[in-house]
Amino acid sequence: MQWFGKGSGNIDDRRGMSGGAVGGGIGIIVVILGLIFGQDLTGLVSQIPAGQGAVVEGKTGDPTDAEGKFVDGVFESTNQVWEIQFREMGSTYQEPEKLTLFTDYVQSACGGASAAVGPFYCPGDKRIYIDLSFYKELKDRFGASGDFAQAYVIAHEVGHHVQNLLGISAKLDQARGQVSETEYNKLSVKLELQADFLAGMWAHHAQNLKDFRLEEGDIEEALNAANAIGDDKLQKQAQGEVVPDAFTHGTSAQRMYWFKKGFETGDFKQGDTFSANDL
Repeated sequence: MQWFGKGSGNIDDRRGMSGGAVGGGIGIIVVILGLIFGQDLTGLVSQIPAGQGAVVEGKTGDPTDAEGKFVDGVFESTNQVWEIQFREMGSTYQEPEKLTLFTDYVQSACGGASAAVGPFYCPGDKRIYIDLSFYKELKDRFGASGDFAQAYVIAHEVGHHVQNLLGISAKLDQARGQVSETEYNKLSVKLELQADFLAGMWAHHAQNLKDFRLEEGDIEEALNAANAIGDDKLQKQAQGEVVPDAFTHGTSAQRMYWFKKGFETGDFKQGDTFSANDL
């Protein structure tokens, strides 16, 4: 993809700043345990003392390095797409407060997290958090390379912001502690697959932006990334077997299907994963 427009001006760049005492190794252990036992244990990271209490803001604005500028451009394109989509739905889009770039560890309103947790959206402060080393991991460990694979990740997290604004995420919050672990995991899968659909929907409508251009192979890169991070594939790598009741994000096939459906239809009404009978 190519972006010819301005940046969002809303990047909180904390790269290189000291974010706390938790190293990546602890985060990796937490993620692997979650895959093995079928629980989202990433919240445990926030319970480990961070060494610093207050959240320190980084440099706010538009990054000047190539990686930062790319993230900034994708982020701005999502803002433009969802502003138009919300307007067409008779509503007003509220952009995420910030997209925070960090190194190794970060403090958010949702607690602290190591880079090993991966990119995430925090509804408490309406921010997206990314350690750009995740993209190297995506390429080297999972074989999902390409700039559009990176764009897909950002658009997926923005999708969670859209779900938060529309009150969809509240379905998962309301179910916490009210349903069995297996049922809760199924709801989590539906939420994540809808975020994949919304990422595809962004790609569909971004083509109409004057500053955006898809290139040959872009969609294949996104589908390859979706395939690489399916629950079934990750569980197989981590523990040698697949436990469907432990899925929290969806299989590789499901993630590819919903991203592709969002891209092909561009229609929000087609993305109701919560009503889909096969999930």
